[in-house]
Amino acid sequence: MLKSKLAAAVVAALAFGCVNAYAGNTPSSDTASAAQDAQSSSQSAPDTSAEGTSKNAKKLEVVNVTGSLIPQTQIETSKPVITITAQQLKDRGFTSVADALQAGTFATGSVQGPNASGGFTQSAKTLSFFGLDPSYTKYLIDGLPMGDFPALYNGSEAFNNLASIPIEMIDHIDILPGGQSSIYGSDAIAGVINIVLKKTLDAPVVDARFGWHTGGGGADRRVYAADGFTWGKLNVVGGIQVESIEPIWGFDRSLTRQYFTQGTTPQTASRDYLVLSETQLVNAYYSPNQLNPGIGCSAVTGQFGGTEQLQNRANHGQYCGSNDSAGYVTETNKQNTVNLYTHATYDLNSNVQFYQTLLYTYDQQKYSSGSEFLFWNSPIFYDPNLGDFVLAQHAFSPEEAGGYQNIMDNNVENSVYLSLGAKGSFGQSNWDYDVTFNHSEDHLQERTFQRWTNQITSYFGNILGPDLGPDPYGAGYQSYEPNYQAFFTPVSNAAFRGFTGYTETYAKTWDNMLRGQVTDASLFSLPGGDAGLAAVIEGGNQGWNYSPDARTLDGQTYDFTDVSGEGHRSRYAGTLEFNAPLFKMLTVDMSGRYDGYNVSGGTVSHATYNFGVEFRPFGDLLLLRGTYGTAFKAPTLPDEFQGPSGYYSSVVDYYNCAKLGYTGGNIANCPGQLSGEQFFGQQSGNPKLQPIIAKTFNLGFVLSPFEGFSLKSDYYHYNIRNEVEVQSSDFLAQTESNCRLGVFDVSSPSCQAALAQVIRSGTPLAPGLLPPITEILTPKVNVAREYLNAVITEVNYSHDIGAYGSINAKTSWSDIMTHRQQLLPGDPFINLLREPYYSTEFKSRVDGSVSWLSPMQTWGATVYAIRDGASPNYLATVDNNYYQPGAGRLAPWIRYNLTVSYSPIKSLALTLDIINVFNKMPPLDRSYPGTQSQPFNASNYDVNGREFFVEATYKFGSAK
Repeated sequence: MLKSKLAAAVVAALAFGCVNAYAGNTPSSDTASAAQDAQSSSQSAPDTSAEGTSKNAKKLEVVNVTGSLIPQTQIETSKPVITITAQQLKDRGFTSVADALQAGTFATGSVQGPNASGGFTQSAKTLSFFGLDPSYTKYLIDGLPMGDFPALYNGSEAFNNLASIPIEMIDHIDILPGGQSSIYGSDAIAGVINIVLKKTLDAPVVDARFGWHTGGGGADRRVYAADGFTWGKLNVVGGIQVESIEPIWGFDRSLTRQYFTQGTTPQTASRDYLVLSETQLVNAYYSPNQLNPGIGCSAVTGQFGGTEQLQNRANHGQYCGSNDSAGYVTETNKQNTVNLYTHATYDLNSNVQFYQTLLYTYDQQKYSSGSEFLFWNSPIFYDPNLGDFVLAQHAFSPEEAGGYQNIMDNNVENSVYLSLGAKGSFGQSNWDYDVTFNHSEDHLQERTFQRWTNQITSYFGNILGPDLGPDPYGAGYQSYEPNYQAFFTPVSNAAFRGFTGYTETYAKTWDNMLRGQVTDASLFSLPGGDAGLAAVIEGGNQGWNYSPDARTLDGQTYDFTDVSGEGHRSRYAGTLEFNAPLFKMLTVDMSGRYDGYNVSGGTVSHATYNFGVEFRPFGDLLLLRGTYGTAFKAPTLPDEFQGPSGYYSSVVDYYNCAKLGYTGGNIANCPGQLSGEQFFGQQSGNPKLQPIIAKTFNLGFVLSPFEGFSLKSDYYHYNIRNEVEVQSSDFLAQTESNCRLGVFDVSSPSCQAALAQVIRSGTPLAPGLLPPITEILTPKVNVAREYLNAVITEVNYSHDIGAYGSINAKTSWSDIMTHRQQLLPGDPFINLLREPYYSTEFKSRVDGSVSWLSPMQTWGATVYAIRDGASPNYLATVDNNYYQPGAGRLAPWIRYNLTVSYSPIKSLALTLDIINVFNKMPPLDRSYPGTQSQPFNASNYDVNGREFFVEATYKFGSAK
């Protein structure tokens, strides 16, 4: 009897909790907003008949959820969805869609962006799910694929650009981690991001915002206006957003104004006027002697803002340089953006609705890579007057160039996303249909500032003087008697313009897709509810063309080349999804998809599947969920059609440096040419590439014990095979060195490949050394494997505090538990969390916000915080460990945003945002040498600092 009473009490308590949870636990504002939008978007035109009214009432019980084709009765399903609402974007102080997504706890990977000087895509922004490749994420707009950016990430990969998506036109964003290819096809390995645009307006609106940085630069001006109208059966919503952002230059921030002053070596000025004696290296095994042959720097002291002067680098000699030249690089771009958006529906009858969505973007971005990418180097020559072999170098100053702000690279992007469709029901049945034609295209014009090879060679050839024939030692060099007085004289603006100019590269992508979907959310009844079925057939074509200026491919541009290629293909796919609520407690979801690509007379295809389970032992109190499935990424058009593309770069000759005793933290002191050997690199597409394939699963729970509170936690596992690896030249040079030095097994596949790909030729610089590195081959191959385990936990709490209003708190935490990669078959697996040379991703990230809203919604305030976990310092990435002297981890990086809003009248809202309230700079990394102009990992951190925004939003017709 006691056991029975105890059991009855427990059951009663659980039942009470379930009733409370069911009756009072309404979705959070973001979830409710997403659900409401999904409901409205899934409805056909109202049916005035009794049967139609009943049918529509039934439809109101279901919503469209990202990750499923079948409308669901539950917002939380087997697939965990993270939602960011438009209100959260505003309350948390995010200035762009890219900023919001890159701040997500799922986005822990390092990625290149605008502050990665000399990068391939400095006008674009992307993110990395859990440290996985950026191209493993599928981006959608209103559930349909977003077009690729025309330029290639890291010069080799197709990806999506988030830099110019209009934030004011966003209704909400759904983020779905885990493999989702069985619903969305290729690329959905790491996860899916669905950007849902606004479909309705409660009133015409005008919004104006102005922002500025306390550190200088970055002034931001934005205006947004939207309106809508109804004309009979036609409903139209349209908006325009215009934004102008000024750049932040390195000299605007103390950390990037000069070369690093707190590093492992003394601050070292740039070598702007340098004459380098090679014999000192050959004879003494010491650093080369940097000469200033009796001229001095008096003629050039006005350069770089008057900071150019005679410098002396320990063990290197004298030259003319500036500590301030480091600051003449943009940390953020100058950007001008215009977005136009329209959405329209036309209700033909009760069963047919036509719809249209158009998003057009014009985006212009300008940036400067600084003096490190604007120089001239002479060939090595023999000077009979000095009796020495010499190399001369000159970096051009802003004064010579007429101001770096006047020679910035200029990228212009024009993109169009268009969706046309019809949806409705088949008569009075439960079957719904949706037929869509989707077109996207993206055009990119890149105007890149260049030095013309013949002209710059001719200009400095006059300074070198006539060719006096071969050197007297038979070393294979020519002899000259330079006019050093002319060399140590500033170049005139006219002369500079004579050997410089712009190249123009044109690139584009396009994608056409015709998609048909039929859905029955009430196929038949089961004990737990109605079973649902959805089927999709889609087909289309896509293309990519990257046509660089011909001068970049035939040697006319000095020390610069480019990638090229073009191709197109057709594709088709079929998808089936079945949802079955077997019992009140148990629902299963199954989906399968087949994708095929017709490319150059051949076919690349792959099938994927997913199986999901939802178990609710206590109603809405507790959800236990999990999925298991497969995902894939088809070879991209650049993977297949990128032509043989060469590039010039420099790399440390790790082997020869090691033979001279320069390793680890001492590598910065490796003698001149060896610390930056110029080489020619080459890569190309591979039409024989196969799809990247993955198996993924997630397990998690959602707990809602009382009204206004929920706890979610989900574990994700990825097993990825057949990855396409584009090898790093620096990685290959290090690998070659370690193989030759016996650190790695020289007979291993990696060593054999590195020795074949790192090509040495010419005359060694000293006895006992190998010839210099002259060429590195970096092909694409299906060889790598990757494993990853991660957890995301989220807590939501909202509470009504009566006369004091309401509060809402939300926090999310992610942790990468395991991340391993095998680059070549037979190689040991690399622990990416412990071997920092290969990855600088954050192991963890935490963010959270606390919001307060007054009873009459007159006042509101939100404090948002984000904490990036520890990351490796510079020396740890060089040594590939954390135990060498100086190697270690940087402290977590924590920033706070504050947003305060006030509505003096119902139609007007005034907002003050303070981004990075305490002006937190990246963690100070003293392991960088004094030669660094950016002493922080630009793929993880930025120096934007504190930013203020004032904003006014006026809704017409909403006054009290």
